[in-house]
Amino acid sequence: MGENKAKLMRGGVDMLSFSKQLLADTGIQEIVVSGNDYQVPDLIADAGPVAGIYSVLQHYRPAAILALPVDLPLMTPAALKQLKTKGELSQKACFFQGHNIPLYLPNNTYVELFMSQAFIKNKAAPGSANPGKKSGPSFKALLNQVPHTCVVPDNPQILFNTNTPQQWQQAKARFK
Repeated sequence: MGENKAKLMRGGVDMLSFSKQLLADTGIQEIVVSGNDYQVPDLIADAGPVAGIYSVLQHYRPAAILALPVDLPLMTPAALKQLKTKGELSQKACFFQGHNIPLYLPNNTYVELFMSQAFIKNKAAPGSANPGKKSGPSFKALLNQVPHTCVVPDNPQILFNTNTPQQWQQAKARFK
């Protein structure tokens, strides 16, 4: 993107605040932002977003996490509620078809085992082989190891991801 996606402005509010409001509107009472400049610093540097979830799990020990990236400017509370409800009822990781995140992730034995194998047992400094490159496990690797289900979103447009300036401009045209 070339700039911090959390600081991009959507209708007079930055994307981090927009995302936090989405979670609040979904009924999430404790909203935690992970990352070195936020509430929960990464326990393992340069290991990617799954490592951020690991850091939150280690710091808070929540019953579950509803992980939401800041680059989904068309996401809705209704869609997140659908995801959260399906995950709570099934007690499985839950995500939208074709997208590994947003992700409802129960903190259960499967998740603990995956995180232990990925981060605790293999604590050989992630990133040391390829400096500057994220080296932690992917969401796909996580989901291959934990029971999961996927939800077909009512409106697939909510999952429009903005990773480039061009995608951000397309999204801005949609929410004006």
